[in-house]
Amino acid sequence: MTIQAINAALPALPGVASSTSSKDSPAKLQRAATEFEALLLGQMLKSAREAGGTGLTGNGEDDNEANSSLLELGEQQFAQAMAGSGALGIAKMVIAGLTKHADR
Repeated sequence: MTIQAINAALPALPGVASSTSSKDSPAKLQRAATEFEALLLGQMLKSAREAGGTGLTGNGEDDNEANSSLLELGEQQFAQAMAGSGALGIAKMVIAGLTKHADR
């Protein structure tokens, strides 16, 4: 993923300015990068689940809407927990890239 792609995705996150500047606080940048990592992880988990092709029951029956919503909520929470712990280091790379990019 390029810096341009990351910069293009960050404005979609709540409370994130369209560009980084020297007045942006490190805490704000950390929060935005962590939310971005959680978003990516959530999409990866959703794609993996959908690629599985079977329902929650494991026997090919369609999931009902309540189970599907509950599963999506669980995936989001898991993604946020992983991102918050820096599990994959995506947020760290985003911060490094944006900081390096802003210094130019």
